[in-house]
Amino acid sequence: MARRPDSAAGLVEIGCEVLRGDVLDPSTLAPALEGIDVAYYLVHSMGRGADGDFEKLDLEGALNFARAAADAGVGQIVYLGGLGEGKSKHLRSRQATAEALASTGVPLTYLRAAVVLGGGSESFQTVYHLVRRLPAMVTPKWTTTRTQPIAMDDVIAYLAEAGRPGEWVGREIQIAGPDVTTYGGMMEVMADAMGKRRPVMIRVPILTPRLSSLWIGLVTPVDTGVVRPLVEGLSTETVITDDRGMAMFDIRPTGMKEAMASAVEEVVEL
Repeated sequence: MARRPDSAAGLVEIGCEVLRGDVLDPSTLAPALEGIDVAYYLVHSMGRGADGDFEKLDLEGALNFARAAADAGVGQIVYLGGLGEGKSKHLRSRQATAEALASTGVPLTYLRAAVVLGGGSESFQTVYHLVRRLPAMVTPKWTTTRTQPIAMDDVIAYLAEAGRPGEWVGREIQIAGPDVTTYGGMMEVMADAMGKRRPVMIRVPILTPRLSSLWIGLVTPVDTGVVRPLVEGLSTETVITDDRGMAMFDIRPTGMKEAMASAVEEVVEL
């Protein structure tokens, strides 16, 4: 489903059926959801193409989709959100989106992940460009925050399995890789994967999330509309607290070093 199907010509070429649908335009959703058993919701409104308050847009889009899914008789919604219970707009919006998707009674399978290690991940690309461009950096306190990153391929595997019948349907499931690190530690592992010297990090506790996002916007090409809400959430730990959901799946998550090497190779190709 795409707002502009013409922009998804590559998907058509590999055999996908692409239908017009916009979660902010309810009239487009009924045709797109007709005859659908499982609907994946991978939408957010941060950054490019967003006008106004992304929290408000995220909530509106999720409610529209949930109502249309219920009307169409969809059997399950699978949603990928984030780990962490922080107060940032980004984390708050991810949780509110999950609640909205579940509000009309369609079973919601809610996968929650921390940083996704893959070339298409905005959070990954932010760290990648910092490490690539800066041999030394002034870093705020959030670089000591613990996180539990997960490989992109593992996220896709969990999403694929979650759309099949199983005991996970309608449940919240925390997913992560096997390694707990910090954002600073993740930068060091990334430098190793890039064949670079690990950056010298000078920690400055007074560097606020706003200043951090402005600084990152200056030294990386990542969309500043995405960077700021992401940075505001970096003071919150994103580590799994309940692994019972992961145990339902026959998936062995990839270690961080191997996942990082694959992600670096992918982003170089992009």
